[in-house]
Amino acid sequence: LQRMLSIAVEVDKSPNCSSCKIADVIFPFILNIPLRSQREAFLNTMESQLLRCKLLDLLFQHSCDVPTTLPLSLAKILYFLSHSSVLLQNQDETATWQRWDEMLQYLNLLLMNVGQPTAYCLSSPAFPLAEHLRSSLNDRMDLIIQKAKPKLQDSDDISHLDIQLKIEDFISRMQQVLGQPFPLQIMEKLCMFR
Repeated sequence: LQRMLSIAVEVDKSPNCSSCKIADVIFPFILNIPLRSQREAFLNTMESQLLRCKLLDLLFQHSCDVPTTLPLSLAKILYFLSHSSVLLQNQDETATWQRWDEMLQYLNLLLMNVGQPTAYCLSSPAFPLAEHLRSSLNDRMDLIIQKAKPKLQDSDDISHLDIQLKIEDFISRMQQVLGQPFPLQIMEKLCMFR
């Protein structure tokens, strides 16, 4: 299935457009997966990094009371940190802290995922193809040969203060619900996110 989805994204002249269409079709099924382990297995085994980003974007937009019109960027990921709820429709009966943990897991996955050129802050030589996944395969090879860099968006220009304020706001939200101390898993994921 994952191989077929990856081919379906790449077969189009615009992988960005085809990944949006496929994500719209798949998304309702993800909402109906009851177990976290099954949701994570599906997202982690996805071969198309671009499609994974689109699905995570839809998941967070769905969990926000007020969806955002920002393009997928660092600012949008910080928006999700501040505005996402921890409730999915058919989520299995788990402790509240585990729902927060799952949300942070997906935020980290979105942030680290190299499928979107704007979804990570450190350029890494380990992912030379990642910057051009929105382009067709033919165009992508030309961009790689030319060593073209992706264009940063205005919403990628965030400061350390922006990050710090959003994380403090998130911790405050968690304190209201969970009290303290936070489970170690949550603190580890929050450190990774920072």
